Amino acid sequence: MARLVAGEAETRAQFEAEPTAYRWIFYREGEDTWIRVLELRDGSDHDNKGAEIWSSQLGIDQLARAVIRCFDEVAQTYGESGYRGKWGEHFPRTELEALRRLWRTHRHPQDT
Repeated sequence: MARLVAGEAETRAQFEAEPTAYRWIFYREGEDTWIRVLELRDGSDHDNKGAEIWSSQLGIDQLARAVIRCFDEVAQTYGESGYRGKWGEHFPRTELEALRRLWRTHRHPQDT
């Protein structure tokens, strides 16, 4: 998400739900973002082997705000140690705070 906020035109994220994988593809043009979620039988499959299960278009500000709010809610609900127990990974606190700072610096003055 931070890459999109910083201005990159495309980025991806993948969540493994073995044996299935869910690939999120984000495209940005100006202040608009398009999101596609593909379901793949295998995480190493090419995009064209995936089935699109969801797509949407949002402003970059809306998308970044939603991601930040979701991670804040997860942290509040589970706590950082609970997150590790549930998902086997450390809560991405450093990345979340970096995204929050980046989002705040890239917002338009009317958004403050």
